[in-house]
Amino acid sequence: MIVMKFGGSSVANADRIRHVAEIVKNRLDRKPVLILSAMGDTTDHLLEAGDLALKMGIVSAEKIEELHLNTIKEMDLGDAALKSIRPLLEELRKLLTGISLIRELTGKTKDYLVSFGERLSVRIAAAYFVSLGMNARAIDAWDGGFLSDSNFTHAELKAESWKLIPAKLCGPAEEGLLQLVTGFLAKDEAGNITTLGRGGSDLSATMIAAACGAEEVQVWKDVDGILTADPRIVPNARPVEIVSYEAASELAYFGAQVLHPRAMQPCIKTGTPVLVKNSYNPDAKGTRIVPSITGKINAIQAITFRKSITLVDIVSSRMLGQFGFLAEVFSCFAKHGISVDMLATSEVSISVTVDAVYDLGPLKEELSRIANVEIKTGKAIVTIIADVRRSSEILARSFRTCELLGVPVQMVSQGASKVNISFIVDDKEAPEVVKALHVDFFE
Repeated sequence: MIVMKFGGSSVANADRIRHVAEIVKNRLDRKPVLILSAMGDTTDHLLEAGDLALKMGIVSAEKIEELHLNTIKEMDLGDAALKSIRPLLEELRKLLTGISLIRELTGKTKDYLVSFGERLSVRIAAAYFVSLGMNARAIDAWDGGFLSDSNFTHAELKAESWKLIPAKLCGPAEEGLLQLVTGFLAKDEAGNITTLGRGGSDLSATMIAAACGAEEVQVWKDVDGILTADPRIVPNARPVEIVSYEAASELAYFGAQVLHPRAMQPCIKTGTPVLVKNSYNPDAKGTRIVPSITGKINAIQAITFRKSITLVDIVSSRMLGQFGFLAEVFSCFAKHGISVDMLATSEVSISVTVDAVYDLGPLKEELSRIANVEIKTGKAIVTIIADVRRSSEILARSFRTCELLGVPVQMVSQGASKVNISFIVDDKEAPEVVKALHVDFFE
């Protein structure tokens, strides 16, 4: 058994669904279970419709209806497909009408609203597979064992899901049954629809693969796997053949468009390999993500960066030889709900990076009672995924590149992760730094 996940761009329209079917047909002997996202921009259109109903009292689902009804027509799927989605489209209009009347859109209602994207997607795709003569069935995630908490818009799966999913999806089944499961969704114990937040569809796929003991999980995207850099910045970026779980998690956290770190957790728990493939170029080898890599690996595997970072410098002579000072500082961050990305310390100072979305005014006021605090905005984290046993060489070459560009390095973090070397530069400098580093290490 394998699990195959296809994102929104992979099922964006009739042509893309036909293409996905060709990919799946070539792998039927491996007993795939499919996870599908909403078609194209459907999730955005659903949120727009909800916002229109909330703010202006207008009920409009035309964009969603048009895409899905036209796709059925273009694929000549007939009445059976229409019957499978019409109740959902009617349910959607009733929900939007309710939002327009009470003028309220809670997290609970928002999850219910966006769930229509995946529910419509799997029904249309299943109807197409049936038209090709396959025994296919659309399954809503909650009918496949996905049970979550009630933390709407970014729910976490409950431990019971590890038993429920195999019982629902991996037990004795109809011979040759192709199961198409909605990604991103679950239900809480009260029966309310929830969404799994960032990386939710990938998490759906890795959870099924891990819980069912699948041979591997294939995540089909619109790039040839994990690349050595962002191809929008570095046109010569190339696919990385194999990376470890840790390296993939670090890449995703620091900006690369691969699996979200939380989506990796089920596979890390069970050692299930992940294969990142390109649905637009299925013959490309893709990138395999495995527990660990034995043998020789390149000094550098990939370079990424994340913009809109804030650097916080905290300086106090009270740090010198005093226990408990760091605990006091980080309790302030915890109190204000601010998550730290990178950290560097000296005898009397701490430098940390945080996401620019945070309001740091209250934090600065509180920390100023025990230290001098300076906040610097408009920064970027440049991250090199590397063999840190060669960190001296990598740092020397990286700093030399920055020196040649006239770019000052403002903070360095290396050591806690065995695959990651990161440093801070200004936002506007990061793309040029990444380009130059890629030329040095790869070209």
